[in-house]
Amino acid sequence: MNTRALRRIGLVAGIATTSAIVLAGCAGGSGDSATGDPNAEVTLTVATFNDFGYTDALLKEYEEAHPNVKIVHNKAATSNDARANYFQKLGKSGLADIEAIEVDWLPEVMQYSDLLAPVPSDLSGRWLDWKEKAATDADGNLIGYGTDIGPEAICYNADLFAKAGLPTDPAEVATLLDGDWANFFKVGDQFAAANTGAAWFDSAAGIWQGMVNQIEAAYEDPDSGEITATENPEVKDAYEQLTAALPTQSAHLEQWSTDYSAGMANGAFATMLCPGWMLGVISGNAPDVTSWNIANVFPNGGGNWGGSYLTVPANGKNVAAAQELADWLTSPETQVKAFENAGTFPSQNDALKSDTLLSSTNEFFNNANVGTIFSERANAITVSPFKGEFYFQINDAMNQSLLRVDQGAQDATTSWNQWADEVKAIG
Repeated sequence: MNTRALRRIGLVAGIATTSAIVLAGCAGGSGDSATGDPNAEVTLTVATFNDFGYTDALLKEYEEAHPNVKIVHNKAATSNDARANYFQKLGKSGLADIEAIEVDWLPEVMQYSDLLAPVPSDLSGRWLDWKEKAATDADGNLIGYGTDIGPEAICYNADLFAKAGLPTDPAEVATLLDGDWANFFKVGDQFAAANTGAAWFDSAAGIWQGMVNQIEAAYEDPDSGEITATENPEVKDAYEQLTAALPTQSAHLEQWSTDYSAGMANGAFATMLCPGWMLGVISGNAPDVTSWNIANVFPNGGGNWGGSYLTVPANGKNVAAAQELADWLTSPETQVKAFENAGTFPSQNDALKSDTLLSSTNEFFNNANVGTIFSERANAITVSPFKGEFYFQINDAMNQSLLRVDQGAQDATTSWNQWADEVKAIG
């Protein structure tokens, strides 16, 4: 569902929960039991994390078509727990019939794509092109059923905009911020000059997430796997743009820290890059603030932060039945219901045209039409960044590099050079 970032702020303490739901309903071809009888009773296990929107009520709908099926839904306490379990058991035994994965796991998942049952070819085209591309292996097999995505808009505190003399209406803010990252930082200079006492944006890591996800191959060569991060001019240009803005525009907060979360409520910063799942983060941390809103705009057009897939281990006991259930769970109609349940924004083309989705609003964000906003933001995405074997080691080191600059521990050049040395040690 959400990204590594959300994992860090949304980790729920406690043990994993299990809900067993006996589903009635039947269709042929849903089981591959030892008897070979498609109507034989079968128990299907589904393993997820965080909140995919798969409520008991939603799962019960499946019983109308499959009276022979019992679903057991296991939800890990954290996505880190789910990830560890997945890679420990993939290709062995002990995994669920359907296993959820985060988009951030794909570099490693793709090394073992032959251990997953391919998505049936007749489902090709269900999802956004870049969503399918990211989960397609070198042999052309789509190995993940897309669930949600994280198209990004700009969340802003209208009270702080007003104090700075900037427009506050969402359409006017979208016009103001329309353009590239240089324009975003230019407006940030205007905001900083107004001396409101607040920062323009939340954190270096938050902005970097948006910038680096627009670079098609930021750190590694897609063909050779060679690490190219330190020689990539796009990376260097983005780093220089961001570090130049940090002294006057950043709130100097470490992303996902306690102070960072508190900043959403106490007016520490005016803007955040906002995928759909971030809305719950803001409203959860700032429940009494009435001035947060959303502008239908993003620097350089479009960006995605997060998203997940369902996978079917090829050595499972109920592969055909699992594929049928995964198909249903990620159908446009079901994913729109999951969005209503948990705000997980759909990745299916038809779902993005759904009247239910497009008419969806968010009361906390002053009744912003979030369905339309994020549908348009999803269609604005043009880059599906390559994330190779070492992507996250390199990117974590980059985030630490930016944090050192943001908090005044090093200047930009020194911190870049340290990052470059760390990257060389990785590969």
